[in-house]
Parts: sequence; structure tokens; C-alpha cells
Amino acid sequence: MMPRPNILFYFTDQQRWDTCGCYGQRLDVTPRLDALAARGVRFDRAFTCQPVCGPARAALQTGLYPTQTGCFVNGIALPPDVPTLAQAFCRGGYATAYVGKWHLASTDGVDDFQTKPIPPERRGGWRDYWVASDVLEFTSDGYGGHMFRADGSRYEFRKYRADGVTDAALEYLRGRGGNERPFFLFLSHIEPHHQNNHHRYEGPEGSKARFADYDVPADLAGTGGDWRENYPDYLGACNACDRNFGRLLDELERQGQLENTVVVYASDHGSHFCTRNKEYKRACHDGCTHVPLVIAGPGFSGGRACERVVSLLDLPRTLLSCAGLSPIPGMQGRDLHIAADGGPWEDVAFLQISESHVGRAIRTKRWTYEIGAPGKDGWKDPGADDYMEIYLYDNENDPAQKRNLVVDPALAPLRAHLRALLRREMARAGEAVPRIRPFADDGYLASISAPL
Repeated sequence: MMPRPNILFYFTDQQRWDTCGCYGQRLDVTPRLDALAARGVRFDRAFTCQPVCGPARAALQTGLYPTQTGCFVNGIALPPDVPTLAQAFCRGGYATAYVGKWHLASTDGVDDFQTKPIPPERRGGWRDYWVASDVLEFTSDGYGGHMFRADGSRYEFRKYRADGVTDAALEYLRGRGGNERPFFLFLSHIEPHHQNNHHRYEGPEGSKARFADYDVPADLAGTGGDWRENYPDYLGACNACDRNFGRLLDELERQGQLENTVVVYASDHGSHFCTRNKEYKRACHDGCTHVPLVIAGPGFSGGRACERVVSLLDLPRTLLSCAGLSPIPGMQGRDLHIAADGGPWEDVAFLQISESHVGRAIRTKRWTYEIGAPGKDGWKDPGADDYMEIYLYDNENDPAQKRNLVVDPALAPLRAHLRALLRREMARAGEAVPRIRPFADDGYLASISAPL
């Protein structure tokens, strides 16, 4: 009888799916991920459930939508009474380890652990190993900084940040010794996220030259934004994540653990480089919602490509299934084993959008449809009971999403269908079923978007 598998969750921040060779990137940015995809399962239509750092992380740690945990914007701590994935794995006999960016301990104006050690009750149930910062970009930059160990002492590094963070994960793997329990290691990078105080992406030295010959993604071509000055460094940061991913895989292989480890590579959201609104994400467009997702290991093998539409929120339930553990009562999401194995699956992902505006969206294989709430504050209001249609894209004929069809009269029946589908998904997420009005050019859309 095979032992229960280990889990390695390798999480990047703000990484677009098309940075990866297994998704068509021409440059040699992600050779280790590409090799993993060749023996595992690559999910070609994986989307975030919330294109903001903290809310996406809250969803991953709980299997609940951000409005269900209350963490619908950055700067809201994960409530201590919400059951978490780490707690379920601890009860199931797993050793749990967390490394990197947490972003779920502080509530603005109430409790501030952004640059301080995070107390045990704010760690979401991660118990056996902890080296993290609540807001890693505040305790470090591209080269150098610190995180905090479980006892509150500093974990210092004076090298490229992705290297330093990975060193901590390797410390855990190498220090397990004769521990017979299976482990769940969650490594959360901040790369390739832009460095807030420097207002730019920070790849390793030499990135600008190494990745200067990049192909401009179709959604960025001919637009404004800041991708021209940032894209080589962005790819360099993605490449650094990939190189460090390889370091972990090599260590697992050295220990004889790789074949019995479920390895997940994913990101919280992508980046549209200020082309869709005034910053990098917080929009319904694929540039910031379409993420890489590759799973390999027991149950996910064969070098397969899964074409189903899946969500980041499907991962918690899937990981529990991998370990033979029961779902957390009330959790959302679906088991990705079903999608990967060709079982019955509805191709729809539901997204909640906050901060830039109060929005709700669905992504199907062909369509992206979003509604927004005029008069609501994306930082203060978790939802609304009155929305307006604001975006409709035909991803089959317009994969760059540059033609908004929300007022096309010929598509009125389609919008009615998508409207009903979105209402259903909102109800499933515990939201009130809202009124949804047709688009009206009252200045609202212009106020939350940027000209291409």
C-alpha cells in the first residue's frame, strides 16, 4: 500500500499564464515547470477567483470565496474561527510548513503585523515550520530583506529574494530527518509581483538583457501601460521562481520523495501592466485572471492537457482529496481530479473583484462577462444588490479582449444567459441574488478603467 502523498504547493504572485513555456512562451523562462507539465497535468484554462493578493490567499487557505471569509480586500485578517486547509491537514496527521508571503494577519487600523512577527493564532493553522512575513514586499525588496521564524526571530537573506525564500523551504525539507509523517509544504513567493516602493518589477541582475527579445503578448500590443520598461524584468523574476522551483524538486528527488509528492504550481493572479485600469490587476481580463496551473504526482500524471475551465478555488478541495481527507464543511470548489480525468464538469469560473470597483464576473470557454456596482466603493463594500453590465468579450474571436461587446444588440440573448449563470454562481457563493441592469454610458465604466 502506497503511503499518503506529500504535498508541495509552489505559489507565485502576479504571474501570467503566458510567461510559461508549457503555455507557449518562446523564451526559456520556465524549463523546470515545463518539464513537470510534461509528466503531470497542465490546466490550460485556470483562472483566479479574486485578482487581489490577500483575498485570493484567503480563498486558498479556506476553500471559501473572499466575501464568505470577510477578506474581500487586502488589509483584512483571516478570522480565527474560519476552518482552514492547514488545520484539516494537521488533523489528518500531516506535518505542515509555510514559507514566504502570508498577507492574512493584519487588519488595517486594528492590528498591524505587516512588518512584525505574526503570532501563532494569526497563522491559519500552520504549525510545524513557519518562516514568513505578512507583507513580504514591506520587509524585503528584490535583493535582501527578512522574514520571521515561528519564535519571532528574524530570518535574514542577502541575495535575490526568491533565492532567499526558497532557502527557507529547503531548510525545512532537509531538517525533517526521520519524520515519518507526510508533509504539506506551502511556499508563497512574492515574485514576479512589482516592488511597491520602487514602482517597478525587479528581476535578477541581467534580466533586461537576457529577456529583451520577448514577444509582446497580444493583449498588451499597441496599448499604454508600463509593460515596455518592465516586461524583461518581469520574465526574469518568473525565471528565478522557476529556477528555485527546480531546487525544491531536486531536493525531493535526492530524498527519494518526489514520486510520492503531489506538486502544485500556481499563481494568485496575473498582471495587465496598467492597461485595463490604473494598476496591475483587479479586473476581469485574462491578463490578470488567467494563471498557470500545473499539478504532478499521484493522481496527476501522463503529460496531459486539461481544457476545462477551472478555478483557483478548486485547489483546496483537490488537495484534501489527494491526501484522502474529507472536505471542510461548507467549502466551495470542485475536485480537479474529475476535470483532469475527463469526468462531468461545467466550464465556468466565478470571480469576485474588489478595490478598483465592486465587480462580479464569470469566465467560460468562450465568454468573459462582468457586472459592476455604480455608487459602491471597492475598498469598503463587499457586494451590492444592484449591478450594471460592463464587459462582454468573445474569447474565441477576440482572445486579446480588445472589443467590448456589452452593448451589441445581437448578443442580448447571450447576455441574458450569462446573467442567469452569474446570478446562480453568486447565490452559490452565499451572495444575495442582485438586480443586473443593461450597460448605460453614464461615466461609470470610464471611471474604473483605462484607455487601451
